[in-house]
Amino acid sequence: MKRVRCPRCDNYIPFDETHYNDGQSLMFECDNCHKQFSIKIGVSKLSATQRDADKAHCTEDDGFGSIEVVENVFAFRQSYALHEGDNVIGRYNRGDSVDIPIRTSDRSMDRRHCVITVRREPDGTLSHTLRDYPSLTGTFLYNRILGDRERAVIEDGAVITMGATTLIFSVGK
Repeated sequence: MKRVRCPRCDNYIPFDETHYNDGQSLMFECDNCHKQFSIKIGVSKLSATQRDADKAHCTEDDGFGSIEVVENVFAFRQSYALHEGDNVIGRYNRGDSVDIPIRTSDRSMDRRHCVITVRREPDGTLSHTLRDYPSLTGTFLYNRILGDRERAVIEDGAVITMGATTLIFSVGK
């Protein structure tokens, strides 16, 4: 069972995708606002280059850790692998170059909101630190706002809040 969102009122309409083939067009009428709209099964409206960029960001964790977007307006899973060095995290905006572009309409998240730095220590272990970029609304670690130029060490399961969006940090495998 899948669901599609009405473009006018954001009401979800469930449907059984197993009854249809890829490429088939479906018409819907929202029960809430009576807006009529269509979708095509199995076909993405993203350009091929954008799909490739999204796949590059949603790769498996290669040992440096990852973040999982928990709350966002799009309501789809977003998972991003971290790389060694600085990982700039922010709201997706076409043309911007951030390491982790989160797709959301949350305007309280800056386009460059915070940075997770992954560093290999002399003993071979990895350390992960979080800092605000700086952003207008601040970056929260476990509901505590990070101070100006403050760096906080983050551990597995750390809860990071940027605007109205929440991330869960996981250490590498």
